Amino acid sequence: MDGVYLLFILLLSIFVGFELIQKVPATLHTPLMSGANAISGITVVGALALAGSDNMGEYSTYLGAFAVFLATINVVGGYLVTDRMLAMFKKKQ
Repeated sequence: MDGVYLLFILLLSIFVGFELIQKVPATLHTPLMSGANAISGITVVGALALAGSDNMGEYSTYLGAFAVFLATINVVGGYLVTDRMLAMFKKKQ
């Protein structure tokens, strides 16, 4: 029964996140991306802690390593997109 509640929370958070992002004006997307990158950096640290933990067995190591991989892709891609967006606002010489 706990899984149903967790699934409900996941679906609700997806809906709320989509609605929230949709209402953000274009001028705020770059700071919002920077904040999302910072949160992804925290995810990398948490995933590293999970990958290094032996308390939950071998499965947690693989799951943690996979989470590190995905979060790192998210952080690097986010910073590249943010850098490209900021470059659009620079004056051309």
